Amino acid sequence: MSENLSLKSFVVLMKSSKAVQERIKKDISSYGMRTSEFTILETLYHKGNQTIREISEGVLISTGSITYVIDKLEKKGLLERQHCHEDRRVVYIHITHAGKELMDEIFPKHQKVIEELFIGINDEQKKSLIDVLKQVGRRA
Repeated sequence: MSENLSLKSFVVLMKSSKAVQERIKKDISSYGMRTSEFTILETLYHKGNQTIREISEGVLISTGSITYVIDKLEKKGLLERQHCHEDRRVVYIHITHAGKELMDEIFPKHQKVIEELFIGINDEQKKSLIDVLKQVGRRA
């Protein structure tokens, strides 16, 4: 009986994904944060002001859950809400100076953890991995 490479690829992908998620969660928790908090701050840190909907679409967290996390981060002084002057129904979420300082400190450490996961994998292999995962994602 021949080996089913699609099934094996799926199993390896799922195991790898779980291991990576656990490693990233451990790293983020070492900064006293939850993954959802870090993900929202990281989005604002790199992309600037975003609406709740934009954040939700970017980080794959439901709008209801995002509101709760944003409330917590706002109480900590790491982000704030700003009403749009043109349309008062629109509220932008903005990273505060304190939030930016925190991310300036911890994001380089986080990025190093991610880089360590890919040690020994050259750029061509990384590009191939990206292409393959995009293909799988589109088919799903």
